[in-house]
Formats: sequence, C-alpha cells, structure tokens
Amino acid sequence: GLKINTPFIAPGDALYLQGAYGDGAQLYTGYSAYTGSYTQSTTTIQGQKFAQYFSDATINPFTGQLQTSTSFTAVASYLHYWTPEWRSAFFGSYGEQSFSNSARLAQGAVYSLVSGLAGSNPFGSNAVGTPGTRFYNLSQALRDTYQFVAGGSIIWSPVKDLDIGVEAFYTQIGLKNGRAIDLDKSPTAYANIAGINNGTFAVRTATQDSVSQVRFRVQRDF
Repeated sequence: GLKINTPFIAPGDALYLQGAYGDGAQLYTGYSAYTGSYTQSTTTIQGQKFAQYFSDATINPFTGQLQTSTSFTAVASYLHYWTPEWRSAFFGSYGEQSFSNSARLAQGAVYSLVSGLAGSNPFGSNAVGTPGTRFYNLSQALRDTYQFVAGGSIIWSPVKDLDIGVEAFYTQIGLKNGRAIDLDKSPTAYANIAGINNGTFAVRTATQDSVSQVRFRVQRDF
C-alpha cells in the first residue's frame, strides 16, 4: 500500500493506493470482504443472477491433492477536504479470482460418476456438470469471476468525532469468460440438468450483475 499526501490541493488531502495477491488465500486479498468470507458460494447481490465461489482450494478427487485458487485486488481512493468541516472520498477497486484449469474438470468428472450411479443430481446448486455438456459450460460452480466497485461520499463534521453524510457506490460482478445460468430468470435450472443438455429445457444465461446503493450515515466516535 501507498499513501501520498497532497496538501498542495487542500490541507488533509491524500491519495491511497493498495494492491494484494493471494494463492489459496482470498481472505487476505479482500476479494470476499463484501459478503463475508466463510462460505463456499454466495450471492454478493440480493437476488443475484449467479453465485460466486470463494473456495481457497478444491480437492482433486483422483489424486487427493489440493488445487488452490488465486486472487488479486487493486484499490485507489482519494480523500479531499472542501473545508475543515466538509470532506469527500472517491474510490474504486477491481479484483479477480481464478481457479486452476483442471479444478472444474476433476470436479465435473466426479459429478458424472456420482450422478450416474445415483440417477439424479446429488450436488444441488453446487453441481459442476459433466465435462463437454451444455450444462457444464453454463454451471456457476468454480467459475472465474471479477468484481468492480466505485463510489464516493460527502461528509459533514460539525464537531469533532461526529460525521453526518451520504455515501453511494456501484458494484459489478461478472464472469471472466463464458456465460452462466441466470438463476434469477431460471430458478429451477439445477433440477432440469438433463433437459438443459438435450435442449428441451429453455434456460436464461448471464455474464454479469450489478447493484447501486446509497445510504445516509451518522457516526459518533467516542
């Protein structure tokens, strides 16, 4: 990380730059900080079109070895004082999480074996699908994703340790490549895997989802 003071613009102004890279340690890059890090898959946005996978590693069922995921994040923010009582912050961040090339193939091979014996989908919404099928190409499990966040704020501090203001930010989450089943428009897709593969079940797909948020903030520090 790096902080650059810019008093030549206004007293107290500063530019902040941060970056992080993790191998099997996405908690330390902050990639999952928006929704919490202790879940295998999560929908960052309420009603999101597809879930993100936050696994640090997956087990190769044929070798027993861990295959780690990698993630990185980069953040830039600027703090500006309009007056000693009024200030704004502007920020943006970008991050990615990627899984090893063979992770989905190995998990898909196990799915094919187990579902074939069971005669159904025993994996629920964590199903990877049989490699080479349409469902495998569209399933959300262990897909490489990115996140983009940008926002700003205006804060008034009439007295010391009291902040009153408005904050707004935009979040976009997407797949690094390909498409995924849109669970918002096709909520029963994971119960119709055979129909997706043979083309008898129409399924909607998506590449990204986004949300904008605005909040009013009153904070008193003691």
